[in-house]
Amino acid sequence: MTACVTCGLPTDLCVCESIAKESQKIVVRIEAKKFNKKYTIVEGIDEKEIDLDQLAKTLKARLACGGTIKEHRIELQGEHKPRVRQILIESGFAPETIVVK
Repeated sequence: MTACVTCGLPTDLCVCESIAKESQKIVVRIEAKKFNKKYTIVEGIDEKEIDLDQLAKTLKARLACGGTIKEHRIELQGEHKPRVRQILIESGFAPETIVVK
């Protein structure tokens, strides 16, 4: 059985990620890119504590859209601000830490 490097608990009991989710300051906004296409940008997530790849994969699957991770932020194709906020809350992020602009 392996132990978490940060807290020392067994990996199945580790609470580091849930604590990290409560301390994030997340900003969700819309950005117009090439050809005036709209992208929903999710930024402010610390990738050392949260697995951005897994979170992006979840968001893309739940929203049925494409997207990528660039410069420590998640870019989703289309306008999804209210739904992204709801999915982040369901994923364990604190509602008061999510700012939708």
